[in-house]
Amino acid sequence: MGEVRKLQKKLRQIGNLEIKISQTPEERFKISRKAELRSRLAELQLQLSGPQQTLGIVGDGKKEKMKRQVEDAPEALPSQTPPASKILKGEEQSKAQATPAPAARQKEAGRGAEIGRQRDRTEPAKVSDHCRDVSGGGSDTDQLQQEEAAFASLKSSWEKAKFRLRRLEGHNDIVTCVVAVDNLVVSGSRDTTVKVWHVPTATEQKNLGGHTGGVTCLSAPPPEYCKRLARSLSLSDNERFILSGSADCNVKIWALSIGQCVKSIYTFNAVTALCFVPEDDGYIITGSDGGKVQAWSWHTFENCQSINAHQEAVTSIQTQGPMVFSGAAEGGVSVWENRCSDRDPLRLLHHWGGEVTGCGGGSGGRLTLSPRGDKVFLAYGRAWLKILHWRTGTMSRLTNHNSITGITDCVHQTAGLLIGSCYDLANGESSLNLFSLPQCRYLASLTWPDAPRILCFAAWTTGSGGHRWVTGGRHLIVWEQLPSSGKQRGDVTAKRDSRLESCLLESEGDTEDEEETDDYEDEDDDDDDDEAKEEDGGSGSWFRCVLQ
Repeated sequence: MGEVRKLQKKLRQIGNLEIKISQTPEERFKISRKAELRSRLAELQLQLSGPQQTLGIVGDGKKEKMKRQVEDAPEALPSQTPPASKILKGEEQSKAQATPAPAARQKEAGRGAEIGRQRDRTEPAKVSDHCRDVSGGGSDTDQLQQEEAAFASLKSSWEKAKFRLRRLEGHNDIVTCVVAVDNLVVSGSRDTTVKVWHVPTATEQKNLGGHTGGVTCLSAPPPEYCKRLARSLSLSDNERFILSGSADCNVKIWALSIGQCVKSIYTFNAVTALCFVPEDDGYIITGSDGGKVQAWSWHTFENCQSINAHQEAVTSIQTQGPMVFSGAAEGGVSVWENRCSDRDPLRLLHHWGGEVTGCGGGSGGRLTLSPRGDKVFLAYGRAWLKILHWRTGTMSRLTNHNSITGITDCVHQTAGLLIGSCYDLANGESSLNLFSLPQCRYLASLTWPDAPRILCFAAWTTGSGGHRWVTGGRHLIVWEQLPSSGKQRGDVTAKRDSRLESCLLESEGDTEDEEETDDYEDEDDDDDDDEAKEEDGGSGSWFRCVLQ
């Protein structure tokens, strides 16, 4: 299994090298070996897949370890995620008992992380409101039967789902971010441009050039905040604006109808994440490649606050009412309250380090998040979706791939669905996995031939209630849901993965040992570790590998 782990690690590294804007001859040579490495990995997995096979460390003669016979080989396959044996057991949702951590503890991230992990191991597990054990009886039996019937109907509808795919061509490099505004899709790319697309005709409407570095993030302020800015600029009340952040240290505000930049904010740091907070006069929250979180007034565009919040690049910022959530490459997640003040509007409520979230130390170091109530869904380049109960630091995880060579690049919520991207490093297959909310139960997987790796996602619903999505990565693709009863054939195949279907949410404490097997570290191979550090680049590796 030693060679299997090395191959998996090298494929992860190649996955990051492939999306760099410039490559050295050495990097191009490593990428050229992808097919060879995949073939060798498939050969090893085939050898390990049959019963009565010998599982052991495969390497050179000096590092050959004693092999052992395994009677039940399929359960030990490195290419498969171990089946979940326990239903998620989370903390009881009680706001009266969930009090914010003292300020002193918040400043000591390491101490907070240690306390969080201790809670994870020692607190008795209880069934949460969002993920109930359907085996409960008593007076809830009728309600549970109704929920099961509703879930069965939802599952059946997604098994019959049909989508038409349309590729939007125009970017010269990978698409790093997308947002939807009315009938428009706005995309940002590493090619330094922001493009506006008319969805009904699948045509490029505007090319917004002005950044000198790769575009890393986009955000769309609500119409009421756009109207205030439009009036101050003597533009139509119906004008819509888009915010874009870039590696050139600028946040630009674009008026979509005229296709011009109306304001540029220089932040002194490469901008790696941003969001708009629709509270009071409005705030722009940005994250930098050095871990800094900054707040800017939508009214004056002046800096209100700068905080060294994270150790590495801030890779995701999301808002939920007055709450702001930031996630960083080292795996840390911070929860902020917006106090709507002119100075220092953000107050730190909680910080959970990578030791708690379990998202630190991974190859690539890119964490994306999506908040929902007292929970935050985390995607961090592994085969699972993590769920942080941000008031207590309790962790859960949801299997998003049937192989540990799978990675999850983004997570999104829309219309009662939790959607996680899924990419297999071993064979290049890509799909979207759908889960019901709030139960987090697997519904279906959507894929199509030669589907590319999906790095970003946006969604909205049409006037008729159908789903319309856009995914970005190597290609920018619009998904339009077709009537399931119609004769028109869709471009997407809806399938069910039996291993995902059998995997329920798990508390992190129940799977701690399994998590360690996903680190792909070989303590006996120092050269391999050095190579991994060199390619990952240490701190800020996501920013260098993905947006350089």
